[in-house]
Amino acid sequence: MAETLLLSSFPCCYCGGGIKGRNRKSLRTVFSLTAYRQGRTSITPIRSLPDSLDSNFALSSHPSPLTSLGLRYVHPRPAPSPPLAVDSTDHFPQSEGLPEDYEKWDSITAKLSAAANIPFLLLQLPQIILNAQNLLSGNKSALFAVPWLGMLTGLMGNMSLLSYFVKKREKEVVVVQTLGAVSIYVVLCQLAAAEAMPLPHFVATSAVVVIGLILNFLSYFGLVSAPIWRFWEDFITVGGLSVLPQVMWSTFVPHIPNSILPGTVAFVLAIAAVVTARMGKLSEKFVKFMGLVSGWTATLLFMWMPVSQMWTNFLRPENIRGLSASSMLLAMMGNGLMVPRALFVRDFMWFLGSTWAVVFYGYGNIACLYCFNCISKEFFLAATVGLVSWLGMAIWRDSVAYGHLSPLRSIKELVLGRP
Repeated sequence: MAETLLLSSFPCCYCGGGIKGRNRKSLRTVFSLTAYRQGRTSITPIRSLPDSLDSNFALSSHPSPLTSLGLRYVHPRPAPSPPLAVDSTDHFPQSEGLPEDYEKWDSITAKLSAAANIPFLLLQLPQIILNAQNLLSGNKSALFAVPWLGMLTGLMGNMSLLSYFVKKREKEVVVVQTLGAVSIYVVLCQLAAAEAMPLPHFVATSAVVVIGLILNFLSYFGLVSAPIWRFWEDFITVGGLSVLPQVMWSTFVPHIPNSILPGTVAFVLAIAAVVTARMGKLSEKFVKFMGLVSGWTATLLFMWMPVSQMWTNFLRPENIRGLSASSMLLAMMGNGLMVPRALFVRDFMWFLGSTWAVVFYGYGNIACLYCFNCISKEFFLAATVGLVSWLGMAIWRDSVAYGHLSPLRSIKELVLGRP
């Protein structure tokens, strides 16, 4: 049996011209003591340790026959764990000391996020196919029913969230946002071919999409320089802050005056904030907040979509029959598949946006369709049971993965952070 022992501290004293006791540093050496049953013993030095050894090791206070030889057992103390650092680009909290279910649920939630591509693609493909059929038949006027400004807003949201998740290295969601941006861009190409979108706007949009996709790809693999990436982040921050208030204002037109004032004011303020931050005249806390603005504006843009739809349903309830129940169900499923991952990595912004889209956009419009007798009772009940069961399962399964006794602990950590 081999045991690790510590030779007790002693000053190296040599008489006659060697190392004097107080003129040389005391040494401590760890030896490997191999004791055989036959009584033979060998001691082999392993390494020298500094005098500060006592801060990392505790000597046994129990007497031992070895103490007469100047040897004592060493009991290593575990090194203190480093404090958790809360950062928007890191997964939080750490997996050290957590149950085995943690890694399993980590893998499952990542696969669920990747699976969200399926309903989102099915949601966009019918529009792309219909537009292609109208273009081939020469019916270009049909494409004017598709609002290019609304599609452009969605594209900007996808590009902003793409950059956000690239920084977080969430590759499954990066694929989701990339496919979302590409599918919307395909629709814009069809609208431009039908002259339903102004050509100058399409050219500018094309340049932004191509440059943005290339920069995000290079950034994911660490191939883009910091100044270039910072410029891109500033660009999407200014764009998001300018578009968000304008979209909110336009929702309530004609009940309020039609004006570009909200977007103009937001654009000026955004430019001033970005320039001031880059000049180093803002606090570090505010600069860090500016780094999250693009992600939050994109999330709020998507969160505003159900609000706008609900407002339209309230003003013109007769038009609600134009909504597709299957499209709303696909939207609910696509966003719902990302809820467990957002909760698992404790990303409140992502969780809020996905849950909001599930409840108010997907399920909310399904409820409106049911209230106006556009769908069957069985369809509505199935959607309700599925929604409640899925959200409940996600919260419960997350608490199991983290070893919490109460599912509410996961929600608390999501909102307030882990203590």
